[in-house]
Amino acid sequence: MPETPQKPRQKSKAATARQDILAAAASKMRRNGYAEMSLRDLATEVGMKAGSLYYHFPSKDALATEVMRLGVEVVQQAVHEALQAQSTATARDRLITAMRVHLETLLSASDFSSAHIRCYPFAPEAVRAELTEVRKDYDRDWNDIISAYLGAPEDPAQIRHLRHTLLGALNWSLEWFDPKRDSVEAYITSLTRLLPE
Repeated sequence: MPETPQKPRQKSKAATARQDILAAAASKMRRNGYAEMSLRDLATEVGMKAGSLYYHFPSKDALATEVMRLGVEVVQQAVHEALQAQSTATARDRLITAMRVHLETLLSASDFSSAHIRCYPFAPEAVRAELTEVRKDYDRDWNDIISAYLGAPEDPAQIRHLRHTLLGALNWSLEWFDPKRDSVEAYITSLTRLLPE
């Protein structure tokens, strides 16, 4: 039957279109923010009619949620893989590795992660609510990394405080980092000086 061989091609074409939409949306969100992302402009950029875009994503909120979810997951996966390769390293070295990989991924590999960081505070409450679990999951990873480094602090809030301090410093680099002037290694070395041996 002729329909059978066409289905995989149609699915592949739909999957490719979906990925193109996500990539274009991540780029626009990174550059312009959530509010300024127009679905009509986005559809034009990926070469489809605005109505066709709704076949893949029922709303702007649904598209933004997926972009930002992927933004967390791509960094989380990169950190996870790097730490798996360093299973015998000291807790402090593993923390430094997590910092370096998080920063490298933000700066060089992912419009999705940058879009998440820049747009999350300004996204509608419904979008932020959809992202709660994926964000908490990555926070738990960092809590484990920091807890191993700190040991068992008298005040458990120290783990949360250090997580906010380090991730805040790393994420804010999106606003000022200039590869012509700065390097990932130099910045990580500077932050490392804040971490007692």
